[in-house]
Amino acid sequence: MAERLAVKKTYKLYVGGKFPRSESGRSYEVTDAKGRFLANAAWASRKDARDAVVAARKAVPGWSGATAYNRGQVLYRVAEVMEGRHTQFVDEVAAGEGVARAKAVSLVDEAIDRWVWYAGWADKIAQVVGSSNPVAGPYFDFSVPEPTGVVAVLAPQRSSLLGLVSVLAPVVVGGNTAVLLASADRPLPAITLSEVLATSDVPGGVVNVLTGALADTAPVLAAHMDVNAVDLAGAAGDAERASALELAAADNLKRVVRAPQAEPDWIAEPGLERITAYLETKTVWHPVGV
Repeated sequence: MAERLAVKKTYKLYVGGKFPRSESGRSYEVTDAKGRFLANAAWASRKDARDAVVAARKAVPGWSGATAYNRGQVLYRVAEVMEGRHTQFVDEVAAGEGVARAKAVSLVDEAIDRWVWYAGWADKIAQVVGSSNPVAGPYFDFSVPEPTGVVAVLAPQRSSLLGLVSVLAPVVVGGNTAVLLASADRPLPAITLSEVLATSDVPGGVVNVLTGALADTAPVLAAHMDVNAVDLAGAAGDAERASALELAAADNLKRVVRAPQAEPDWIAEPGLERITAYLETKTVWHPVGV
């Protein structure tokens, strides 16, 4: 029996709940840690980045307007679908990061658990960071968290799944929408996650995934006037790039989560800082009824 030919994959972008080709028509080879071919990935252009922002902005009213409980249930469903893709994630993490399979299994388990952990905060974060304020007068006074809007996220370049989940989940759990720039050299887990999102209950446009070179898309998103915040985790260890992106983000006073000097240990306890980084506080006064 003749040997079966492998089906070589050419992955697309994930924008607005669909999988379009890059506007540029370009793609690039993705290889494993030993340089062996894995797949082709789309090379996103500046136009693709702008299209992703449009999709993310369109999704803001529906996602931010959903109840916190509903968002939590939707995000938990994502974890369920990730569990069903467990073996595929393990294969991609092991190949891309060059770790032993047992280590890859541990990283995928931690990534799914991390997603569940963040999903659980959807209907609890308001109780932690919100408040009922004492006032001198016949009024109720409440401070409640609200999402900031569209967030551009530079995914970690080394931790292709656990780091990715650790920066993406806190953005969307608070009601924001995201434009994610995947790891340039290790994009396959991000692409598989986009397929998970497309087959779960997450509305199109809530998460948009771009692959390719950060140099092409990150400056566009950092300077984009319809992006409200930017996470520079993917610029860890690149002080020159991080500084340039911070300067571009200052044009419309974006919230900026600054790039660390080196990529952190993503296994460490995450805390709530990445959720609260993308929340604003609204204070409401209401007269006390008779």
